[in-house]
Amino acid sequence: MVTPPGRPTPSPFEAAALSAFVDRLPGGSCALDLHGRVTFVSPGAAVLLGVDRAGLVGALPWEALPWMDVPHVEDRYRAALVSRRPQAFTVLRPPDTWLAFELYPDATGLSVRIAPGAPGEEGPEARSVPAAGPSRATVLYHLMHLASTLTEAVAVQDVVEQTADQLLPALGAQAMVVMAPEDGRLRIVGQRGFRAELLEEYDAVPLDSAIPGVDVMATGVPGFWTTFDELREAYPATVHEDGMAAWAVLPLIASGRPIGSLLLAYARPHVFPPGERAALTSLAGLVGQALERARLYDAKHHLAHRLQSALLPHTLPTVPRLNVAARYLPAASGLGVGGDFYDLIRLDEHTAGATIGDVQGHNVDAAALMGQVRTAVHAHATAGAPPDDVLARTNRLLTDLDPGLFTSCAYVHLDLATHRACVALAGHPPPLIRHADGRMEPLRAPPGLLLGIEPDTPYSSLEFPLPPGSVLALYTDGLVEAPGVDLDDAIAALAGLLEAGDPADLDEMADILIRHAPAPEDDIALLLISPRA
Repeated sequence: MVTPPGRPTPSPFEAAALSAFVDRLPGGSCALDLHGRVTFVSPGAAVLLGVDRAGLVGALPWEALPWMDVPHVEDRYRAALVSRRPQAFTVLRPPDTWLAFELYPDATGLSVRIAPGAPGEEGPEARSVPAAGPSRATVLYHLMHLASTLTEAVAVQDVVEQTADQLLPALGAQAMVVMAPEDGRLRIVGQRGFRAELLEEYDAVPLDSAIPGVDVMATGVPGFWTTFDELREAYPATVHEDGMAAWAVLPLIASGRPIGSLLLAYARPHVFPPGERAALTSLAGLVGQALERARLYDAKHHLAHRLQSALLPHTLPTVPRLNVAARYLPAASGLGVGGDFYDLIRLDEHTAGATIGDVQGHNVDAAALMGQVRTAVHAHATAGAPPDDVLARTNRLLTDLDPGLFTSCAYVHLDLATHRACVALAGHPPPLIRHADGRMEPLRAPPGLLLGIEPDTPYSSLEFPLPPGSVLALYTDGLVEAPGVDLDDAIAALAGLLEAGDPADLDEMADILIRHAPAPEDDIALLLISPRA
């Protein structure tokens, strides 16, 4: 972490000169920190504001000066903080004194210039707005309830649905749209209450400040319009198509920057008093943070699935006189991707190789290592290495890569001419064989050490007959492991399902095994192989 250099502390002479310089300027000056509290007030500013300087320092302006608690003051203040651009407005100090404010923000706070003004001089006219709206308790309830609800939202559509479910009934709105920029165009992320064909007109249009939702997300300034005439005055190109009577468009802020906008529409005329505007802005802040998290999750999820789908075989090769069925089921937790893999390798007209494995973890790293392991096994098998050598060579490659993850693996060499097979295991669950007469038998091959631990680990193999009509089942531990269940008992239960299945229909047999699997907290891979006469 690099700490930004602090501002130099002025000497007493420099401080006195700076104070005199500020006092000589016309009007008044004050400064606010990033929390909105006053840190400095010049004598001229105190005179214009009509209060004592001591009562302002450390206070929030709209609390110390109730006449500043009007919507457009808060809007301009928030816009200055978000956009880091100067803002200006006029406000009426009772009974009849108009003041003009100019806000100059940076990363440390705001500098404010105050001067005598006139109605409409530097911003919207201040209007008398009743101090109505949600009570403090109501606002707090909605904030807490929405915050707790959004913690359960994972994907972007979850955020949209949760927001609509909570906000529309609570605020009395009839429709909602969530918008975001994407590659220079406006994207409708989700909506509730509008006709789909209406929003299709705006989806993927170029970003244009003439569209209220685009303007709000660009400036960070919320917009509130109690009638369509007010909306059309601000955005002349707007057409009244939705049949609504009042609108609020709120910036969705995450990490200090607008990432989208939220539109709320009301079927009847609606006044937005200061309390309600503050509540809506706070609620939109929660939605913006949840939306940013969900977008990151969706992006990672999409990337991980694309990576895994690229690394797993799209189709298995056709091998004469061999029936094959394969299934893959991702874990229910995490990104829904992992390191389980399977493959069928056609070696020549009469031989083939089959492999299955499980890389530790359920993330992108596991999926990437899975692709390397599968490629290594495929290469060594194609080169003609026997099963024990295939695993030994793959193990040396993994220890050289030092990925920090372990891998279990099973590799089977199939000789379809002699109806025999040879298997080698690296810390993998034992394959099951269903004989042609229906008997079940686990293959007691030496288990071997997991791949990626010791570079010179030797592996042993086991030869066994695999005549036509028999079924060889290769699987990963996700198919049998479950909390509180003994592994041997789980394998015996799997063998019972295989025994009851129809060897003539491997796809149906594979579906039955997957349906009876435990809740998929781990990945599941399954490969069924049956020679034909």
